[in-house]
Amino acid sequence: MNVETVSWSGGLDGHVRLLDQTRLPLEHVTLEIRSVDEMRDAIRRLAVRGAPAIGVAAAWGLLLAFRGLEDRTRENVLGVVRESAATLAKARPTAINLFWALDRMVARATRTAGDGAAIQAALHAEAQAIQSEDQAACERMGQLGADLLADGASVLTHCNAGALATAGIGTALAPIYCAARAGKKVRVYAGETRPLLQGARLTAWELGQNGIEVTLITDSMAGRVMQEGRVDCVLVGADRIARNGDVCNKIGTYSLATLARAHKLPFYVVAPLSTFDPRVADGSAIPIEERAGEEVTQGFGERRAPAGVRVYNPAFDVTPARLVTAIVTEAGIVRDPDEARVLALLRGAGIRV
Repeated sequence: MNVETVSWSGGLDGHVRLLDQTRLPLEHVTLEIRSVDEMRDAIRRLAVRGAPAIGVAAAWGLLLAFRGLEDRTRENVLGVVRESAATLAKARPTAINLFWALDRMVARATRTAGDGAAIQAALHAEAQAIQSEDQAACERMGQLGADLLADGASVLTHCNAGALATAGIGTALAPIYCAARAGKKVRVYAGETRPLLQGARLTAWELGQNGIEVTLITDSMAGRVMQEGRVDCVLVGADRIARNGDVCNKIGTYSLATLARAHKLPFYVVAPLSTFDPRVADGSAIPIEERAGEEVTQGFGERRAPAGVRVYNPAFDVTPARLVTAIVTEAGIVRDPDEARVLALLRGAGIRV
């Protein structure tokens, strides 16, 4: 896919370029982000979205703190870096990749010897490493996940977990792309993903751009297409995974997992190691973002509900590990995930838990 979701432009005092995903598929608009506050707002309003892409954008966003900064003594720079990280961390509460990337950047700044110039150069290298690692992780997850898809497979996916949600080829869509590269025929049913229609606006567009056969359905049609035998498995991404294997993802994922179990269909989650949060025992401890009611009542500028109606608009839900067939990561596949298997994976990858 010849689209860059997020990139850095210029030298150390450059800026971030973001594909504005609120404008797709009708317009292809690139934003020039030049301040920490602009990056916070871009993440908050979903101009950049998808847990891995949010992490990469936040890492680059922290470098924007250096633009126009006159006092570049070590003490002042470290203070500015920490303050800017705190600002970016407030953008969205659920996707752990945001906090993972910011913690990694702050840690790199803290352990870097020298003045502000040395810290700035180190942070630039760290942000580039985060982006490159995400690209490599996407490829590896794609290769591992492709082995789960038979030639002629029909996949149901939800929200957007493709190139638009990462710095690479995607999480849940990566196995589809890799299977297609290997010559397999894979068809996709994309749930529209209410209320902001990431499946309709983004996934359907992205898959079409990459020559993948895609059929768009409303969220409420998922049970019907399963009942009719049109689906062989479900592939979704994740925004945070607890140590026991509970998966937090876009609202509606839990419903799909329940339907998949009822129809004896595999339910696969594809997510990088950066999406795991071993500090969280289970899904009940994951903070769930609740977004403005206007997204439901008058999304995209058109009122669809009576004025003054009460709205409950959680952006995510939690799928219990018992409903997950396997979690595909760049370090391997965890089948029938539970705490022991998740922790074994993380420890094997060198992650302290």
